[in-house]
Amino acid sequence: MKHFLYFLSFVLVSSALTLTSCKKETPEQPNEEEVITTLRYTLTPASGGTDIVLTFQDLDGDGGTIPVVTGGILQANDSYSGSLTLLNESVDPVEDITEEIDEENLEHQFFFSTTTAGLSIAYADADANGDPVGLQSLLTTGAAASGTITITLRHEPAKDATGVSAGDITNAGGETDIEVSFPITVQ
Repeated sequence: MKHFLYFLSFVLVSSALTLTSCKKETPEQPNEEEVITTLRYTLTPASGGTDIVLTFQDLDGDGGTIPVVTGGILQANDSYSGSLTLLNESVDPVEDITEEIDEENLEHQFFFSTTTAGLSIAYADADANGDPVGLQSLLTTGAAASGTITITLRHEPAKDATGVSAGDITNAGGETDIEVSFPITVQ
């Protein structure tokens, strides 16, 4: 009986130690992908006048209603300050994704491409490491032309890869959060 009590005590103490030493660790939550229903690219002309607002809106997400895309008419041989706003309008209150991208700017970069002859877009902001972000930009037009501007947001791009800091998406890697093409006319 004495051995049985020692054995029982040993089992109880061992079980208690095992249970208290096996804590469940909370898994690290991955950074959730942003839900972006609306992208606005506001272009303020250096020569004065009314802002041009290029808009993409897809309130029901992929596969539902066709997104609404509004292009713009730009003046030839002018420059514009560009500012991006990204929203999640599928929630109430509306979530401003722009703030999150700005706060996590080391992990995000916008890429701009165009088929519009004579049009160029340069970065006007940078992250803490001096790498471009693209929430702010400078757009310059040339002679009359038409085409598109495509804006792509990459999450966790390789900002140190060849050409990426100059806006070349080829080696950027990462995940595309949103990509939108806007029709443009320069006159």
